[in-house]
Amino acid sequence: MRTRPLAIVAVGGNALIRDNEHLAIPDQYEAVIESAEHIADMVEAGWDLVLTHGNGPQVGFILRRSELAAEEVSPVPLDYAVGDTQGAIGYMFQKALGNELRRRGIQKPVVSIVTQTCVDPADPAFAHPTKPIGAFLDESTARERQQKLGWALMEDAGRGWRRTVASPEPLEVVESPVIETLLSQGCIVVACGGGGIPVVRNAAGELHGVEAVIDKDLASALLAQQLHADLLMIPTGVEQVAVNFGTPEQRWLGHLSIADANELIRQGQFGAGSMLPKVDAILRFVKHSQSQGKNGKGLITSTPAIKRALLRETGTWISA
Repeated sequence: MRTRPLAIVAVGGNALIRDNEHLAIPDQYEAVIESAEHIADMVEAGWDLVLTHGNGPQVGFILRRSELAAEEVSPVPLDYAVGDTQGAIGYMFQKALGNELRRRGIQKPVVSIVTQTCVDPADPAFAHPTKPIGAFLDESTARERQQKLGWALMEDAGRGWRRTVASPEPLEVVESPVIETLLSQGCIVVACGGGGIPVVRNAAGELHGVEAVIDKDLASALLAQQLHADLLMIPTGVEQVAVNFGTPEQRWLGHLSIADANELIRQGQFGAGSMLPKVDAILRFVKHSQSQGKNGKGLITSTPAIKRALLRETGTWISA
């Protein structure tokens, strides 16, 4: 039985990379150290935590290494690449957050768990791959790999061509009971990296990996539902959500109801590749919590603003 409120904190994979001059693993770890300081504020304030994280750039690096070394070693399948990043990024958070908590005199173990997320093999997304992964390629190279490897391709914002894979709907975080057990034992858990390793179940209940990418925010919302969390927090690059973003009529939002958020989505106020997935994920969690007679809330803010956002001094709260 939990006695402390539970927050799922979904850190983006790009949060580990400040810019194109700081791509190396030591640079990424420095970024994790900065994030860990703000996340430790939540622990100190009395929250139990599960950290989830993105992994888009990191999976891209693994796939690029595979391409460059194709004549020497076997390529890394996509589901295994996601598993690789769960271990590496989980290690960063274990070390950085564990060190920060020790400095504050807080004795809480930080544990990373390799997490699988079930999807439906008949999900329509498999017929329409839309998620870009891996390196940017010129068109001739991309077409060559399409012919040789059967890739689906897309042109990505004028920057080149990229391989695309399916992004199916997450249905079940397989290890959620284990995560619940670790939480009950006082652990902070790092889980669902990259949305989880995408797997399907066969008729015998056996799990098999598939070539897909699961949206990290949707998987985090699903995990928050399965764990009956009190808060789903999605740190991003701004302290608050805005309407009419980037125009003279821009307005920052401190709170949104479900109805408000749905109306703003209908108006097209949130970018499909930026804020919309975050608001959508939080809405799913809040609606599910409400349907269960609970009062789960969502929060979007920047990582440095976490402490002030929890005090309602900034951030955008979404609730029923």
